[in-house]
Amino acid sequence: MPSRAPLQKASSPSFSQLEFRASLAMFATGVTIVTARTPAGELVGLTANSFNSVSLSPPLVLWSLSQAAGSMAALSKGSHYAINILAADQKELAMRFASKREDRWAGVQFTEGVSGSPLLAGAAATFECFNRSRYEEGDHVIFVGEVERCSHRQGAAPLLFHGGKFYTEHPL
Repeated sequence: MPSRAPLQKASSPSFSQLEFRASLAMFATGVTIVTARTPAGELVGLTANSFNSVSLSPPLVLWSLSQAAGSMAALSKGSHYAINILAADQKELAMRFASKREDRWAGVQFTEGVSGSPLLAGAAATFECFNRSRYEEGDHVIFVGEVERCSHRQGAAPLLFHGGKFYTEHPL
């Protein structure tokens, strides 16, 4: 029987948080707005670029949220949320939902998904998710959503984020 290696821990980082953030910013991502509705009917929404696919069968996606986020209680306790992948012409919406402004939903066009989560008009794609599981890691919570419904807008150009700036696609 092979022997097991003793449990090891990672060494202390050899870089600052600022250096870590700058290095992470070199990974270009899409931009999403995660939306939900509380049991009291309050709309919840935030910009997130930590979205990723997990599995095709069952259909799973993930995203993460800071444990200090004001919307953490609503999103961790709710049964459903939607992930709206933004199109290139939705930069202002991304900035609005990344801010702490009180009226972020004022004038925002959306339809209500089957579970009540807002589906943003003009999004490149939407995923209506059951809040399947959550994992606390470091200063964030990783949410895994089981996709119950999805749709996309054929030919929509994506909104991208890289190095602290917004971009859109430029085919090579």
